[in-house]
Order: sequence, then structure tokens, then C-alpha cells
Amino acid sequence: MKKFAWAARGLAAASGALLVGSLVAVPAVADDPSAAATASSGGKCSSWERDVSSAVVDYSGSDLFETVFRSTTDRWGRAFLNDSRGPGVWINLNLVPGAPTCTEDTAVSVTEEDPGLLYITLLGSDGVLYEAQCETSSAAPLTPANIATACAPGFSAIPGTPV
Repeated sequence: MKKFAWAARGLAAASGALLVGSLVAVPAVADDPSAAATASSGGKCSSWERDVSSAVVDYSGSDLFETVFRSTTDRWGRAFLNDSRGPGVWINLNLVPGAPTCTEDTAVSVTEEDPGLLYITLLGSDGVLYEAQCETSSAAPLTPANIATACAPGFSAIPGTPV
């Protein structure tokens, strides 16, 4: 019985030390986002922030009447786009050439003309803004299969980004 009691105390002490160590380490990592990204993902991209943006376009007299475009990021630094004409379909924007591999923020806007243009802006973890213009004139929604063509030639860096 004494052996089991000793093992239980040893396990409790080790668990307590591990808990205290992780509680102490978290604030230090949280102060430095680049350290947090490296620590939490083994050097891969990760983001503590998640972002959502949307734009509504009303092409009166068109098949694109009241289309909503939504963009978002996840905690792994990936950016996604949803076209309301394709409910439930979220497109990984890394399918578009030139997209940053680690995205911190996202924004979308759209023109009211027909054919319309969707502007997708991504803030890379390097502090550079990247923008793509996508044609939205088709009645078909943007999908993973057609996003690269609709947004050709792809994302390009916006010169002189002040971030």
C-alpha cells in the first residue's frame, strides 16, 4: 500500500509542477505573437486572432441580386471566402495564386456594376496587404473549382503597406 501512496504523491507533485509551468509560460508567450505562433504550432503559422468581413451587392435586374460575400480567418492563419449563392461552401483562399500562407486579417468589397468585381484584401503575417480582384458576373457561385480562374491572375502585394 505504501508503494501506491508514494506513487500517487509523486504523480500529484509532477502534475502540479506541470500545471504551474504551463500557467507561467502562457503569459510570456501571449506577449509575443511570433513566439506564440512558433510555440503553439512547431514553427508553422498560427494566429491568435480570427477575423470576419462581409460585403453585400445588389445587382438590380440581375441573377446576382443580393449576393453576400464573406471572408474569415482561422487560428492557423488560413483565409476563407463564402459566396451566399453557394451556402455552406467555404473556399480556402490559398487556392488563388499569390495568397499569403499566413493571414492575420481579411476584408472584402464589391462593385455594384454588372459585371461586378469582388476585391479580397488579406493582411499577411509579414505586415503586407495582398489584394485580388475576382469577377462575379456569372450566376454561378464562386467555388474551390473556379476561384483561381475568377480571381486571375491572383493576389498581388499592395506596395508601401504601412503596417
